[in-house]
Amino acid sequence: MSGFTAALSLLGVALLAVGGVYGAARWLRVTSDPLVAQPFGSGFEPSEHAVSRFHPRWYTVTMFFLAFDMEMVFMYPWTRVISAMGPSAVIEMFTFLTVLLAGVAHAWREGALRWT
Repeated sequence: MSGFTAALSLLGVALLAVGGVYGAARWLRVTSDPLVAQPFGSGFEPSEHAVSRFHPRWYTVTMFFLAFDMEMVFMYPWTRVISAMGPSAVIEMFTFLTVLLAGVAHAWREGALRWT
């Protein structure tokens, strides 16, 4: 048997195995009531799809959350090393906070926080 024939035989066996697994899964699966299979919603029919799109304004809120969350990530270790580093650590943190607040002020001025 040549190498090409062996490779084709192996490919055929692999395809049969994958097809057999998918066929068995489809044949043995448990069918469920569509209302039970949906996400929990107090027994009511959902008014929209579970993975529907969000309004774009929520992306702005998400970005603000991430910015302030990262601020906390940097501030917790800062509280541990402030006594060892001295005044330079205080200056660095307040510079970081100033840049963050300048970004919030710019977003506010540009209307990113308006809901209408």
